[in-house]
Amino acid sequence: MLPQDTKVLKYLESLTLLCVEDNKTSQMMYKIIFDKIVKKIIFAQNGQEGLELYYANDIDIVITDYYMPVLNGLEMSREIRKNNQDVPIILVSSIEDVNTIVEALHININNFIKKPILNDEVLNTVLQSTKLLIANRYIQTQRIQELQLLQDKESYNSYQEDLAFAKELNILRNDFYYQMLDDKNISLIDFVYQPLDLISGDAYTARRVDKNRTFYLIVDGMGKGLSASLTAMIMTSFINHIIDKMIEYDSFSLDMLVKESIEYIKPILLEEESVAIDYILINTAFNTLSYAKFAMPLLLMQDRQDNIIKLRSNNPPLCKWQRDYKIDEYNISDIEKFLFYSDGVVENSTKDSVKMYGEYIEQDFKESFTREDLKTKIFNTISDVEDDITLIFINRIDCDKALKFQQSFLTTLEEVDTATEWYSNIFKSLTTNHKISANAELVFTELYMNAYEHGNLAISSEYKHQIIEDDTYFEILREKEKNCKKKIEVKVLTLSYNSSNYVITFIHDEGSGFDTQILSEIFRNGTKFNGRGVFISRKNSLGIYYNSKGNSVLYLNKI
Repeated sequence: MLPQDTKVLKYLESLTLLCVEDNKTSQMMYKIIFDKIVKKIIFAQNGQEGLELYYANDIDIVITDYYMPVLNGLEMSREIRKNNQDVPIILVSSIEDVNTIVEALHININNFIKKPILNDEVLNTVLQSTKLLIANRYIQTQRIQELQLLQDKESYNSYQEDLAFAKELNILRNDFYYQMLDDKNISLIDFVYQPLDLISGDAYTARRVDKNRTFYLIVDGMGKGLSASLTAMIMTSFINHIIDKMIEYDSFSLDMLVKESIEYIKPILLEEESVAIDYILINTAFNTLSYAKFAMPLLLMQDRQDNIIKLRSNNPPLCKWQRDYKIDEYNISDIEKFLFYSDGVVENSTKDSVKMYGEYIEQDFKESFTREDLKTKIFNTISDVEDDITLIFINRIDCDKALKFQQSFLTTLEEVDTATEWYSNIFKSLTTNHKISANAELVFTELYMNAYEHGNLAISSEYKHQIIEDDTYFEILREKEKNCKKKIEVKVLTLSYNSSNYVITFIHDEGSGFDTQILSEIFRNGTKFNGRGVFISRKNSLGIYYNSKGNSVLYLNKI
């Protein structure tokens, strides 16, 4: 016996052998051969019993006779192969029929023993099957290890990508995350940021400089991959740093911001690299828009007469050799809507395979009242997304002209029911669509309760959870109501736009408000209980917008 056979015999000691044989003499011979060699030997009288014992035990090798009652050896083997393609099966038979042998090969019979049975032949065949079993299990182990390594690597890469994207979101800086501007008019500022990959070549920033000025930045690292992404993120990060310092010292200057950021990025850019950038400053005190556009797509605006105004780039692509730049100004006293965007929006192919989306964007912008309207039109028109998509959509609304209903309510549970019924009746008078009404009423209930609990009664989320668990919720509310003279004001506005009707609802409380920047964390993880009402409200409306203090909220519905 060869040394390797000794190792195989040693391995056999850990295996269970199933012998399917109806002949008592053959069973006795198998017992004599394997009794001291294998861990366990199980006998079956026919194919059906063999199948049942196979499923009832952890079988390593099967030896089966061909001729047997109920199920023959091939029929049993065929059923086993439906469950296990790897367990070695040895067929014992006196048949020399070619068709039977071919059939046996088709169902992957591993070895054959021809009757009459010889002890040495049986042992050698089982040894060969054991070697096959060892090889298969080794390969399987290797595959499992390789798969685990691959999974670990993919998990690590996925973890790193998630960290990188979280870092990008921190760099972008959005001071208007679900926040409205409420200076002279109401301005609703919305964003679409959809990177083609986690590592994006696009970046944006939206900052509140002071009461009257807001700044918007879109950076498009021209090219693909990590280099473009690094340029966009480094540029955006530096610009936000400069803005922070300017705001801190009340010294914001668009000219200085452009100058300093260009000087900063020039040494970092590669010889042939260029960057497309929009620097945009809106000043509502003087109704001006100042801009420095470096090879970016058209800046679109719409006036009150529904004319589309297009501002073209006034600077070439920003490159390593940049010297001069230009800042221009436009009077926006008559402007209602703005759209700033990267070229990833307009350079997408469309479903008609004839035009690029750039030929549709002006009309789609003109016909869109909200970001959601425009977003729907974009993704209904383009085919596959081919580049990073970044856009900023601003709509200025004259609320005084659209006001239809207004009511103030006391801070009591009874008035909560009164306000809910009042609002429900209003919405039912505006639309017969029960689903739209139900969605609007759901949003109203959630946001009105926020104004009642967290606003006027100043109950924190943590304290609310505690008194609910203590079963003292209603008692605490009643106690706090006694000393609360604050009111909740509700306004309902209706307006028509491009043959569609919109309802705008304001809920204003007299509480101290809250930091609306926490909404970014709530909306990134909608499974958290804290803030769940705000999350539900956003999902059931066209958008929710808080004022800077956090004690007034606006939401939209389309009817």
